[in-house]
Amino acid sequence: MGIIIPFCGLSGAGKTTLAVAIASKMIAEGLKVLVMDGDHYRQSLCKDLGFSKADRLENVRRIKEEAVNLHAGYDLIIMALINPFEEGRAATGNAEELVWIKCSLETLRERDTKGLYFKAYLPDGHPDKIYNLTGVNDTFEIPEQAGLVIETDVMSLEESLDSLYSFLMVKVGKGQEVIGG
Repeated sequence: MGIIIPFCGLSGAGKTTLAVAIASKMIAEGLKVLVMDGDHYRQSLCKDLGFSKADRLENVRRIKEEAVNLHAGYDLIIMALINPFEEGRAATGNAEELVWIKCSLETLRERDTKGLYFKAYLPDGHPDKIYNLTGVNDTFEIPEQAGLVIETDVMSLEESLDSLYSFLMVKVGKGQEVIGG
């Protein structure tokens, strides 16, 4: 029976990129890993939900329920979700299992792979303005506790993956914790 590790962070911070890359590495080593990407579930299991707080919490609840239903077949399930509220994070597991993929708004605006930040910063009344982008004009509560924080605007992709790999291998029981490290 596998473990479920929730990732949280703003859109574009690197949750899916890191989850997919680390899953590929772990699968190549013989582990069974599933990545549950929030964008995918917004188009399927959660397509009826909006972006109110209640809907965002329901989105997390549904994906967590799906992860629980599937976890017996995997060594590791990674839930890569924005998950902006402490209440939602508490529902996904222990704080020491949470991985916060952290990135500054400045860097996210530079990356802006989906054009969301551009639209969120448009003037009010603009027909393309997004009014509910998490971290800009909608709530993202800073995690009170996280088992691991990866700062993708500070760390390279390699550094991020190395840190994530060490953390996850301990969680799945395939690594050793570093004492005093």
